[in-house]
Amino acid sequence: MTRFELQQLRDLPIEGVAERLGLQVSRHKCLCPFHDDHRASLTFKNNKFKCWSCGESGNTISLAEKVLGKDFKEACQWLADENNVIIEKHQPSYISHQPSFDASRYEKFFAHPFLNAEARRFLFEERRLDPRVVRWCRLTSWRDKQGTPWLQIPYYDREGKLVGVQNRNLAPLLSPLKGEDKSPNNILSSHQGEAGRGPRFRFPMGSRCGIYNLPVVNMLHYGEALFIAEGCSDCWSLLSAGHKAIAIPSATLLTRKNVEMLSTLHSELSTQFHMWPDNDAPGERLFLQLQQVLPNLVRHQLPPGCKDFSDYYLIHNS
Repeated sequence: MTRFELQQLRDLPIEGVAERLGLQVSRHKCLCPFHDDHRASLTFKNNKFKCWSCGESGNTISLAEKVLGKDFKEACQWLADENNVIIEKHQPSYISHQPSFDASRYEKFFAHPFLNAEARRFLFEERRLDPRVVRWCRLTSWRDKQGTPWLQIPYYDREGKLVGVQNRNLAPLLSPLKGEDKSPNNILSSHQGEAGRGPRFRFPMGSRCGIYNLPVVNMLHYGEALFIAEGCSDCWSLLSAGHKAIAIPSATLLTRKNVEMLSTLHSELSTQFHMWPDNDAPGERLFLQLQQVLPNLVRHQLPPGCKDFSDYYLIHNS
C-alpha cells in the first residue's frame, strides 16, 4: 500500500466512516463505542475523533480498527471496500510497479453478459431496474471457487474503452450486526462484509473505477440535464427512471481531468447538473463538495423515509 493510498483513507470524511460503522452522529458527536457512554462524549474535529471520557482518539483508520476489532491492514481494506478506494495489494520486493489493467481479460464477459439467479433477483426483484438499463450497462455475473455469486460491473471511459471492473458480492447477508436494519431494502448494507460473507467489493489489479457510466456524456443534447449519483445502484435507478446519469464514489476521488470535463459540458452544452443527495450526513457532505466544483448543481430533496434515490425509485415502482 502506497503513502498516497493511505492518505486517501485518512482523508475520508470521518463522520461518514463513523456512520458506516453504525455510530449515530449528531452535531459532530456520538456515543462512544469504547465504554458505556450515555452523554455522547466522542467528538469529531479536523477529521479525527476523541472521547473526552475514556480518552480513545485517532483517525479514520484507527476508528475502523477499534470499532471492528481488526488489525491495521484489515481496517484499511474495509475502508477501501466501503468507499470504492482501490488500494494496491502487498507485492514481493522484486515487483517494481503496479501492473496495468488488462481489459482484454474481461471484455468478452461484457460482450455476452450472463445473469445468474442471484443477479436477476438483485437487479429485477429487489432493485426493479429496467432491463434496458441492465443491458446498456452490460452488467454480468459470475461465481467464484467458493460458490459466492458476484455481480460484475464494467467501467468505461467516455469513448467506450473498458478501464475498470467492480465486482459486487451478492451472497445473502447471514447475520446482521447489532443495530443493523434487517429490512429487505437493506440487504446490501455497508456492514455486509462483517457478517461472514467476505468483502463487499473486489477490483481487478489496475482497475480504474472513477466516474461510472461516462459513455452517456456523449449522448447529451444542448441544455439537457445530467444527474449525478453516489454509487452505481443509484445511477441504475436514475437511468431506469428516464434520466441520463453518471455516478461517482466520492468527490475526493474526482480527478482534475474529470472536473475539467464536467465544467466543459456546462460551458459548451449548457448542461444542467442535478443531484438527489442521500438522506444522511455523508450525502450532504458529498453534495456540498460537488457544489464547489459545479456551482450550477441543482439539489433535489428526498422525502422523509427515503435513504437514497434507489429507495425513492422503489416507492414509485412498487
